[in-house]
Amino acid sequence: MSDPLNFDYKYGFSMPDLAVFKAKKGLSKQIVYQISKIKNEPEWMTEMRLKAYDIFLEKKLPTWGADLSKINFENMVYFSKSTDKVKTSWEDLPAEIKETYDRIGVPQAEKKYLAGVSAQYDSEVIYKSVQKELDKIGVIFCDMDTGLSKYPEIVKEYFASLIPTHDNKFAALNTAFWSGGSFVYVPKGVHVKMPLQAYFRINSERFGQFERTLIIAEEGSQVHYIEGCTAPIYTTDSLHAAVVEIFVKKGARVRYTTVQNWSNNVYNLVTKRARADADSIMEWIDCNIGSQVTMKYPSVYLMGEGAKGEVLSIAYAGKNQHQDAGAKMFHFAPRTSSRIVSKSISRAGGRTSYRGLVQVMPGATDSSVYVSCDALLMDEKSRSDTYPYMKIKENNVMVQHEATVEKIGEEKLFYLTSRGIDRVAAEGILVNGFIEPVTREIPLEYSVELNRLMQLEMSGSVG
Repeated sequence: MSDPLNFDYKYGFSMPDLAVFKAKKGLSKQIVYQISKIKNEPEWMTEMRLKAYDIFLEKKLPTWGADLSKINFENMVYFSKSTDKVKTSWEDLPAEIKETYDRIGVPQAEKKYLAGVSAQYDSEVIYKSVQKELDKIGVIFCDMDTGLSKYPEIVKEYFASLIPTHDNKFAALNTAFWSGGSFVYVPKGVHVKMPLQAYFRINSERFGQFERTLIIAEEGSQVHYIEGCTAPIYTTDSLHAAVVEIFVKKGARVRYTTVQNWSNNVYNLVTKRARADADSIMEWIDCNIGSQVTMKYPSVYLMGEGAKGEVLSIAYAGKNQHQDAGAKMFHFAPRTSSRIVSKSISRAGGRTSYRGLVQVMPGATDSSVYVSCDALLMDEKSRSDTYPYMKIKENNVMVQHEATVEKIGEEKLFYLTSRGIDRVAAEGILVNGFIEPVTREIPLEYSVELNRLMQLEMSGSVG
């Protein structure tokens, strides 16, 4: 296989596996217990992990959505420790890990754009840096393991309360084997002006990464959290099954942005859920480019009067890829509003699926729903499906739904190519215009990177 770096693709490389500890392949309670013991966790967390393991074994794989039958759970490693402890200085990192994140751009991003950076390499967060300003205003931003160690009462109150262990098979798997992820706590009335960022990288072959992220935004606070995901390219399959729980208190606002570029050997099976209280705003911006299979449906539980939820998503599926993504909105209170905008592109035989659920419960009067699903097919071999579910149990609501499926315009391509632009570049221009309603909501440096990755996908340079 040719080196993807020859095409200026920064993420398709792998580094030597120099883990200081790596669990044996396969599933067992012994490994679950071992992970908890290594992390010196409280007894309640160990018990929760062990119960989750049993639930995982009992639950069946979902039969809807993408084909997951080829996942070999026994052929994966479920915990890998890259360094002896979390580093707070960039220069203290091992050379191989530092080179990895230099290529991804962690130090540059930290200096230019970010209030805090956390970098996860396989199972554990190995580098974190938080500006002094965050400490001054009382914001907590650390890895989840540190959060459990330093703030056990807060973690115990919220952990698995929004996404219970029995929610689905992969939520149970995550609860049993979770490691790393982010813990964010924003005090009442505090506005974090710069984004917080986490990078998640899978470096090992046949590896399962199960980060756990918990964000709590107290009344009247605001925060923007951005995650980037990458992996090297192997011929063997890896599994990424994260869980994200977000609590948006009264009048608070949280934006959660994902730019996912897993390589095409990764099964990306993620559960993300937020609770929005009165007059709060929860925004998911979800950009899915890589992976062999993605199944991801960020959801918002609109629990308080006047709460707002929004999901803006992009899915790109190339050869041998299936992106089954969408959103869920649950209206439990009056005057709540939800907005879902989904853009998908299928190329070279790839398949995209929009799968959404909007439910308006009795009593959620004067609520409004807007759903827009647009699919772009780049050729005859590709496929797009839409599965929009609406369950409206209240009369006094406004519901709008629209969906389009279109082929890339030959007339537009002809116009661009007649001006000296080659066909691949012309297709990229049209695709970037198609996804612009979502990319304009992403900070400039990330939208530039996203557009660049899309161009590389279009030219066949990725993977």
